[in-house]
Amino acid sequence: MAKHNELGKAGENSAAKFLAEKKFTLLHRNWRQGKYEVDIIALDGTVLVFVEVKTRSTYRFGFPDESVNAKKEKMLVEAAEIFLEQENLENEIRFDLISIVKNNTTEKIYHIVDAFHG
Repeated sequence: MAKHNELGKAGENSAAKFLAEKKFTLLHRNWRQGKYEVDIIALDGTVLVFVEVKTRSTYRFGFPDESVNAKKEKMLVEAAEIFLEQENLENEIRFDLISIVKNNTTEKIYHIVDAFHG
């Protein structure tokens, strides 16, 4: 596995643990449907949360979440619509970002709640 893929997987593992510690109920990791992918789908109480996880090893190019652009947001919104339809759910939904800077010595996790609206 390429080093950046390993970092991404480690970041997703850290994000899942972080959310579980905050009492989120994790429903899916790496949910896929066609061209759509959501890193984590979880419940925060009764709110269905679609979480995008971005991980980098340094701040050299800014915070990891800064790489989530309008196109990625649109893809997440469309993925959420598909998921809700497939599962026949009508929960309130929210889109969160988890931005992680992780290297051999430190790990910083930033949770951006309600990062954008669909």
